[in-house]
Amino acid sequence: MKNTKVLEGLEQRILHGLSCEWDVALPDVNREQRKQMIKPLFALRDFKNRLGYWSSEKREIGLSRQFVMNHSWNDIREVLLHEMAHQFVSDVSKVHHEPPHGRCFQNACRILRANPMAAGTYIPFSRLIFRETECESDKIRLRIQKLMALAQSSNLFEAEAAMIKAHELMAKYEIEQIVQKVHRDYFSIFVGKPALRHFRENYSLAHLLMDYYFVKGIWIGAYVVEKGKMGSVLEISGTAQNLQIASYVFDFIHQFIESEWKIYNADGKLNRYRKTDFSSGILSGFRLKLEQESSVGRGISHRLSPVPIYDIQLKQYVETRFPRVKTFRRKGGRCHYDVVSDGTEIGKTLVIRKGISQSATDIPIRYLE
Repeated sequence: MKNTKVLEGLEQRILHGLSCEWDVALPDVNREQRKQMIKPLFALRDFKNRLGYWSSEKREIGLSRQFVMNHSWNDIREVLLHEMAHQFVSDVSKVHHEPPHGRCFQNACRILRANPMAAGTYIPFSRLIFRETECESDKIRLRIQKLMALAQSSNLFEAEAAMIKAHELMAKYEIEQIVQKVHRDYFSIFVGKPALRHFRENYSLAHLLMDYYFVKGIWIGAYVVEKGKMGSVLEISGTAQNLQIASYVFDFIHQFIESEWKIYNADGKLNRYRKTDFSSGILSGFRLKLEQESSVGRGISHRLSPVPIYDIQLKQYVETRFPRVKTFRRKGGRCHYDVVSDGTEIGKTLVIRKGISQSATDIPIRYLE
């Protein structure tokens, strides 16, 4: 009986989350279109061969219960937006003679930033990018992966050299693609989990990804299932290859910080604010290391440093996806400089090791855990 009540409570929070996300998805729709988009009912159904549906007769958007219980909120939201696009065609475009995924549907997906492929046996992109492919960019990824494998070396200097070589290869490939104006496809995924509050180190890590791993990041509204409220999450955009690497690096660094903090604060005397100081120090130390290793002193050409040129295609993709973006600055609180310094020294020893072929946290999401 207790488990049944827990499950019912969880499903209610998820349904509430779908309702909240439906509201958040509408601001970019013009006023007249928004009036025509009347909020539907939301339901979880025991589907076997579909992820969701929109029913104009029932005025209902339904999602697969099995899918919802075993995927991240990023994936759930993706399917919701897909079904919202179907609703948009029905309520706003009022088109009934086109194929289900025809021209009007594609336009609705563009307006709602929905994925037109998020249906049927679709594999969420957050997982698809970690599957093996046989394209040219995948060959580069495999070479980078081999270098990361070399970064497993117990010899710190060998490990660092392999990691920096991987960064050099990434930068060289990016330069060639951008200078030659090669058309590339861009995608977006969540990194980390939606939360009501993000600490200073989360923002520092976001900037590290943008500065060194060829992605753009924006903090967007996202539902926090555990809390039953809207919060925020970091969404990064880039090529499939760069998202794969940046996502792995995010998870790897996050786990590294957690592991080092347990050792550093073994006696449990330091509070959460000191953890932020320690984490920020680690990120600063790692950033200093990347800056130094990318210099001429290591024999790596300055033109191959992490962010030598501007990816205008990625900029245009992000601006199309988010036409109105607000910027803000967080005030830095008082910190314990000794803790920051200790973290910085540890950060200088951080080496991103192998594992790019799969997410560092690529396990099924179960909200009951």
